[in-house]
Formats: sequence, structure tokens, C-alpha cells
Amino acid sequence: MERAVNEGVRPGGTRDAAADGPADGAGGVWSGRWVAERLGVELAGDDALTGLLGLALRRNPKRAHLLVSHVLGKHVPQSPSVVYGHGLALGRRVRELLGPGEAREAVVLGYAETATGLGHAVADGIGVAPYLHSTRRPVPGVAPAGGFEESHSHATSHLLLPEDPALLVGDGPLVLVDDEFSTGNTVLNTIRDLHQRYPRGRYVVVALVDMRSPADAGRLDDLAREIGARVDLVAAASGTVRLPEDVLAKGQELVARYETEAGDARPAASGGADGRVTRVELGWPRGLPDGGRHGFTPAHRERLEGALPAMAARLARALPAGARRVLVLGFEELMYAPLRLARELERAVDAEVRFSTTTRSPVLPVDDPGYAIRTRLVFPAHDDPADGPGDRYAYNVAGAGFDAVVAVVDSVADTARLHAPDGLLARLAAHTPQVLLAVVPSYVPEPLYVPERTSMLPEPLRGPAFSSYAPEEVGWLLQDLSDVTLEAPTEEREEAIQSGGAHYAESLPVEYQPTEQYQQLFHAALDTSAARIARAVGVVTEAVLAERSPRPVLVSLARAGTPVGILMRRWARYRHGLELPHYAVSIVRGRGIDANALRWLAEHHDPRDVVFVDGWTGKGAITRELAQAVAEFEKSGGAAGFDPEIAVLADPGACVRTYGTREDFLIPSACLNSTVSGLVSRTVLRADLVGPHDFHGAKFYRELAGADVSVAFLDAVSARFEEVTGEADAQAKELLATDRTPTWEGWAAVERISEEYGIHDVNLVKPGVGETTRVLLRRVPWKVLARAGAGRDLDHVRLLAEQRGVPVEEVDGLPYTCVGLIHPRYTRGATGADGKAVAV
Repeated sequence: MERAVNEGVRPGGTRDAAADGPADGAGGVWSGRWVAERLGVELAGDDALTGLLGLALRRNPKRAHLLVSHVLGKHVPQSPSVVYGHGLALGRRVRELLGPGEAREAVVLGYAETATGLGHAVADGIGVAPYLHSTRRPVPGVAPAGGFEESHSHATSHLLLPEDPALLVGDGPLVLVDDEFSTGNTVLNTIRDLHQRYPRGRYVVVALVDMRSPADAGRLDDLAREIGARVDLVAAASGTVRLPEDVLAKGQELVARYETEAGDARPAASGGADGRVTRVELGWPRGLPDGGRHGFTPAHRERLEGALPAMAARLARALPAGARRVLVLGFEELMYAPLRLARELERAVDAEVRFSTTTRSPVLPVDDPGYAIRTRLVFPAHDDPADGPGDRYAYNVAGAGFDAVVAVVDSVADTARLHAPDGLLARLAAHTPQVLLAVVPSYVPEPLYVPERTSMLPEPLRGPAFSSYAPEEVGWLLQDLSDVTLEAPTEEREEAIQSGGAHYAESLPVEYQPTEQYQQLFHAALDTSAARIARAVGVVTEAVLAERSPRPVLVSLARAGTPVGILMRRWARYRHGLELPHYAVSIVRGRGIDANALRWLAEHHDPRDVVFVDGWTGKGAITRELAQAVAEFEKSGGAAGFDPEIAVLADPGACVRTYGTREDFLIPSACLNSTVSGLVSRTVLRADLVGPHDFHGAKFYRELAGADVSVAFLDAVSARFEEVTGEADAQAKELLATDRTPTWEGWAAVERISEEYGIHDVNLVKPGVGETTRVLLRRVPWKVLARAGAGRDLDHVRLLAEQRGVPVEEVDGLPYTCVGLIHPRYTRGATGADGKAVAV
């Protein structure tokens, strides 16, 4: 009877002696006995067969039994040296068969999903052969070079997606590698398809076991005569499976009975992995393919060999102290990279290291020492498979006594579903004290040509040509208007804006030049609040990674959001080893977000991964503006999938769900204009400067470099990351567990203040420390409302108000630390001769 995976039964069939003798279950029992007795199945042939194979039952209407390899590294955890050694040995036999001349011309093709790692090891054994494996994952932009069907498999369609179309064109031997050679249908389908496209004179079929029936034994020779080519077969062992006539019906009845009795062995969701998952940055060489999906050359192999020791050392350092038994778990087709990492780790640590791989193949688990699949973990597919969602499996992991599991996936599979409460990581965490996650970048070939884009949007602007930020920190989806005079006196701008004669985004305010006293206030505020900001950065970044996307594309709203976006990017790199893309885009109240910037993002990234970032919320006007703009973008035919929810450092207005804090405090980047924002101006949208296919514009104030504190601000906050990590992690977990539904209490407060003070226009009420600062720097302020008892967070506000002659009125019960009011009836006549705000 099948037992639930959480009963902790240790699987059999994983002895080190698997390569030398029978890989038995407990007490020396062959791990195929249970099936053989109940189905009448006989395994006949070489003495080595029972050391290489066990038996299980599969939920597959095409074939009842499954030959379970003990040395493949798929269903049964095994020593990586044993797994890799079998492939190498087969490859060396092929090299001897071909001779040096033909071996140099050979190409190796492995079959997905079970033989992708075996085929790669065979290529290594040949020594100089490039390698390609079939795949069930379509890759946009890569044209298939062939395809075929696998008749008995759970999932049948195979694609061949070489980066170099010439890889299969040569006339040298083609070496086809599968884990088992049973009916021969898969190989026959492959050779027929490829020979029609790329005829050649020699094929070599390689398998761990040759299990053809007498009726199938002659089909390879028949095919060779049919196509006029030589076809050889190399196998580690051979034999046959003798099946009674009613085996399929009996197998299906057994599967139905045991599945019904035991259920699906899916443990209840526990709310995630509870912090027992640690991401390890491998340092995978840039541009090195993650496997053979698009081809893997001898030059690639050389690069990998050079990088393996350092990558294994990083894994070794991350293992828990005293770990004695470690599993490296690959992911479906991603077998070779995890196998090589496991083999290198096995050399680097004293612990017993084992290797196996998740699979899409459904197999019945039965807790019996005479059965090859003792336990099963079930979890949802997490790589957005082309054939839709479905269950995936990890066998013989639960109950195996592993002190740590290293899950190795490619970046395409590093999705929210992987991290979900019922995902693979949570399933693993329920059965081992520590889970390490290592992500290998998914290799995507460069397209042979780039289709012309109708809009021909330019690439992002980057520093130092545009902004004082390093080029990798942010890409600006803007056009450079540095040579255009756009500044106007504050009073002229205010009159034009309030009279309806101009929009605020059609001009720029004259850049405020801070006094020495104000600069001292900025630095004092930074010293005081750096740790507080760092903690909020950590909280919001962890929330984004947990809820929005494990590899988000940060898109900050220029320009107040841009320093925050850079800090979030730095936190992700510091805490998780992630290099997140980050761009800055323009959004204009009343005009919406830059649609061309959204088009550029959709052309280069999955819109579902985009997370919009801003510094803080006031009353939530931009939050609403963005939601409306994204909806209109989709309605007009733009790409779907952008989530308009903004992630902010501070949300005093309770307008968003993703934030670092809801406190209204001084964020020093609000104290200054361009000199704390990469020397970039506010964004500009004016019809004579920004055409229908242009990005919105902005200026780069190179001449202000002497007063620039942009990088100093970032560095001061980043320097506090280490000391706030524990608090940030704890607060992020607490935040994710709470109800964060926006209440919009800030908007309600603004409406109330607008009426109480006779303004009757919510756009002239700017709540919060950041927005009040902006009013004092850029607009014509009327008065400032300050919460009674507000402390040093308002020192800079009081100084600016004094400089501009603006009264500060203390108010009890104010929901914000302060609120800035723009003069509600402003004309140039409302300002005194000294340029200060008129007293009303």
C-alpha cells in the first residue's frame, strides 16, 4: 500500500555499489520484485540488468510498467560520480567504435527529458563532439530544425532547436542517446525525420540498456537498409522484458487501486518553506549555455570545466554545518548542469552527495523495498510549459534522510509557482532541514535577424552620457532634451498651470540651488534616516520578490522613484545575488504613462514581470493615474500583462499593497531636486518636442556635477543593508501576513483639508513630507500644515518655509506629518515685490 510522502520512508536502490552489482531495496531485495510478482513481468538478460534497473507502475495508458534506472539520475538518487561515469564510459566506447577520424566529425543528440544528462556525458566521453538534446519547451525566436514523436512516453512531442542550424547538416556520424532502447520507435522516428532533412552515412544508437523484444530486434537493420546508412548500437547491458498479454489491463487496475487507497501523496500546504530556502548565487559564466537545448560545443565544455570548482565551492559554503547527506536535485530537462555541480560538490565536501531530477512523468509510489519508487512529492509545473499547467514529481526524496537539498533550476523556471506554498521548494522544505536554490541562467540564442520595429524605439539612455548613475544601475526610457531651454520662473509656471494655459509637464522649474545651511540639513537627515530607509528598502524588495515575481523587472517612475528603484536593485543583489533589470519611465498626471516606454518594455521583457516603483504615496493620484493608463494602453492594442500596482518605499496615504513602511517620514532624496536624482530633471511632455513615436523627454544637468549627491545618497543607504537585514526580513514576513488592502485614508484626508481651507481642488493639496518638500521647491506655496509635535523630520521643511516666507501651521490629528498647500488663487500679482508668497 502506498504511504504518504511525509511518513519518511527511506527509499531503496541508492547504494554506491549500483554500478557494480544489484541496486537492491532493503535487505538485498531487487527493486523490481513487487511489480514482477503482481504483473507477471520478467526481466531477462545480462547479469548486470538488476543492478541497473528496477520496476515501477506508471499512470500511462500506453505502457503499464516503467523501467527505473538506478544510474540515470532521474527517479533514484544516486552518486553523481556513478551517474556521470556511466555516460562517460558509453562515450568512450563510441569513440573506440568510430575511431579518431569519425569521432572528430560526430554530433551527439540526447532525448528529453530523461536522457539529456546522459547524452551530454556521452558527448564528454567522445571528447570532441558537440551536443544537442531534444526539448519539449518551445523557445520564441528559435526555429525548429526538426521534430519527432516518442510513442510510449507520457509527453511525446520533441523539438530540435539548435542555435547553429548547421549543427545537424554535416555528414559525420550522428550519435543518438536514450536511457533505454525498448521498442525502437523513438529512434526510428528520429532517424527517418532527420535523414530526410540531413542525410548522412552513419548513425550510432547509445542506451544504458537494450531491452528490445525479439520482434523488434531486426528493425534497426531494416531501417539501415531502407535509408542506405550504417546503424550501430552501443549499450551497457541488454535483455528483454517479458510481458503477459493482459499486462496493460492488470497494470492499470493496480495503479487505480493503489492511487485510490493512498491518495495523491500531496501534503497539505503549510504556507511556504518558512525561511528554510536559501538562494545561492552560482556565478554561472556569462553567455555559457545551461545545457544542450540549443547546442553545447567543446569550447563551452572547456569554459564550464574551468568554472565548476568555484561554483561548487559556493554551494559547499552554503550547506548547513554538519550536513552528512546532501541531494542535488535537477529540473526536468536540466540534468547536465546539476549533475556536474553535484559531482564537483561530491569532491569538495565530506558529505554523501546524491543526484536526481524532477520529472513530468507520473509514476505510482509504493512503500515496499521491492519497488523502485518508494515516495513521491507532487507539485505544480513552474516553467509555464507549452502544454499548459500540470503536476510534476520528485521521487525517492521524501524520507531519504537528506540534511540538505540543493534545487537547481533554470531562470525560466524560477517563477512564483516554484516559490508557492504548494510549490517544489515548499514540498522539499517539508522533508529536509535546509533547501538551497541555485538558478542557472536560461540560455536564449541571439536571433539570426531582428525584425524591424514599426516604431524603431531607441535603446535606453544610460550614465555617464545621461545621468550621474552607473550604466548598470538604471536605463532611462527617455529622450535627452538637455540642449533645449525649458526652465521658467516658478511664479510664471504656477500662473500658467492654474489658469489652464499650460500643463506642468510642458516646462521645468528653475533648479533649486540649496544653501549651505540646507545642505547641512540634508546630510544630517541622511545620517539619521539611512538605516530606516535601508530597512524599508529591504522590506519592499522582499515583498516584491515573494509576491510579484522572483526575477522582477523594476520600472521606476522618473524621477522620485528612480533612487528607490536603484536601492531595491542593490538589495536584491546584496541579499539574493540577483542582477535585476531597472528602467526609469515618465508618467504625467492627466496625461498618463509613456506608452512608447511600455511598448519598449513589452518588446524586451515579459510584462508580467514588470514592477512599477515610486518613492512614496501622497494622496494616491499617481497610483490612480497609472491604473487608468495601463488599462487604456491595453485597450488601444498594447501588450497585456502589466500590473499597475506600484511598489513604494513609504505609503502614508495607504494607497498601495506593496510598501516598505506606512510611516510618513523624511526621505532625504525628497529634499533636493536633480542633485539627488542622477542630475536628471523632471520629465517633459510637450507636443513640439515629443512626437507620437518618441519617449517623453528630460534634461541632464551636467553643469551641477559639483553639487551632486546622488551616488552618495545611494551608498549611504546601501552601507546600512547588513545591519538591518534581520529586521527587514522579519518585517517583510509580518507585512506579507497582514491585510494590506488600501484604505485610501490619505485621499479622504486631502478632500477634507481641501474643503476646510476653501481650496476646493485636491490637486493643490500635497500631503506628506515628500510632497510638501516638492511644493516648497517647485511651486508657489500658500501654507504648510504640520502635525502637532512633529520633530526633526520637518527641520528642512521649516527652513524652506522660512526662506520662502510661508507660514507653518500646527494642526492636531493630522494623518500626515505635514501637508503642503499650493496657493489656490495664484497670479503673479499675488506675490509681493520680494518674491515671497502673499499672506492671505
